[in-house]
Amino acid sequence: MFEFISSLFSALSASKKVLGMNSRNLTYIRPHNLKNARILADNKIESKKIFKKNNIPTPALIAKISSHEELEQFNWNLLPDSFVLKPNSGLGGSGILIVYARKKGAQNVWIKSNGKTIAIKDLFNHISHILDGAFSITNSADIAFFEERLKISKELKPYSYRGIPDIRIIIYNKVPVMAMLRLPTKSSDGKANLQQGGIGVGIDIATGTTTTAVQGKNKIIDYIPKTRMLLRGIKIPHWNEMLEHSVRAQEVSGLGYLGADIALDRDNGPVFLELNAQPGLSIQIANMAGLKDRLERVEGLKIKNAAHGVRVGKNLFGGEIEQELEETSGKKVIGSIEKIIFNGKNNKSIEVDAKIDTGAYSTSIDIDLAKKLGFSATIEAFEKINLNQFDIKPNNGSIIEKEFLKKYKNTIPFLETVAVVFAASGSSIRPVIKTSLVIDGEKIVAKINIVNRSNLKYPAIIGKRNLHKFLIDVSK
Repeated sequence: MFEFISSLFSALSASKKVLGMNSRNLTYIRPHNLKNARILADNKIESKKIFKKNNIPTPALIAKISSHEELEQFNWNLLPDSFVLKPNSGLGGSGILIVYARKKGAQNVWIKSNGKTIAIKDLFNHISHILDGAFSITNSADIAFFEERLKISKELKPYSYRGIPDIRIIIYNKVPVMAMLRLPTKSSDGKANLQQGGIGVGIDIATGTTTTAVQGKNKIIDYIPKTRMLLRGIKIPHWNEMLEHSVRAQEVSGLGYLGADIALDRDNGPVFLELNAQPGLSIQIANMAGLKDRLERVEGLKIKNAAHGVRVGKNLFGGEIEQELEETSGKKVIGSIEKIIFNGKNNKSIEVDAKIDTGAYSTSIDIDLAKKLGFSATIEAFEKINLNQFDIKPNNGSIIEKEFLKKYKNTIPFLETVAVVFAASGSSIRPVIKTSLVIDGEKIVAKINIVNRSNLKYPAIIGKRNLHKFLIDVSK
């Protein structure tokens, strides 16, 4: 698998679609991320203030410690049972300490994400290192702060080891261009960080559905390690909301090229974690796609607002899941409502919206549509027949069909057969014609029932008898 990924990325690189670090810095970060915006992105506390001011949800700030003097005087009773300790200018998740609970019977002893205990003296030492700049981007003096610990959502909990998973979304020119789900693992010590052994899973921009998974820098995996939990096909809740939050964060931060990190809280839904002015490039591996081509496609577009940017991103960069399903199965993916072309007599063709219904066996069209397709003579002749002469019972449909055709087949133009239908509203006999229809470019010869659908929303329903070439995605 590694050889496959290497060859794939070599091919992408050769086609100049993969974004390299130098190109990222020279073409996107320096021109579009001005100094003040970069300073804001590197300052988590100031970012929180901006988020709060603009109604972008973010974890609550519990307390901050700006100096060794403040550390000496800090009131440890301020800390709740669970919290997260972070360096203000940390990089790549380093220096973050997650506390899950207070140890029973011990007021000033807590339990970390790895199950080990931590006391005040340990917190004191860790904060001291933060203040000295041990985890700082610039190796200079830093600020330590405590924030609310988010609760993992029930949808993503089965895929995470201890910590909170998050979603990284790359935004450029107010358009989401690429995304991945980052999952904490045992080897990453409960942190959603790929550099430390976490898992990154590509996300289809249009649907919010996961695609390819990578652990660390380049190890492609299908399942959570040592489980049979498939990483492909996870539906991310609140997906549209996350995309809009990310675009709005770019607007208020002033960053032109942004990596937005969002978590999904059990109680509050999407919560914005932080801004990244220099997001990593492993997201390309998780998505099996290069960033460069996508960034160039949105360069210079006039984006009105966040909702507009999200629509553009979905239209341009969605469909990875659909394409993969089509390539794997050999079948096209269609939605629950599709535009269908019906071909009638005398080269008449009419396109209508039709309902795709695998619960129905046969395809049916409305009487009015059948007339427009040139089957008026069929309908008029059929309506002259007294159908009450046929004693329809639940088990004699095939008998009625043979009896009807024997009597009337040669008197009704274009009649292929009849359908005997049993329903809660009553039984009926319907004329069936044979013609062709086109679904997503595929021409199908079909036997079609004619029935009165004037009181229904769609003039046609496509049944499973004519859907063997397709996979149905009800979310489309």
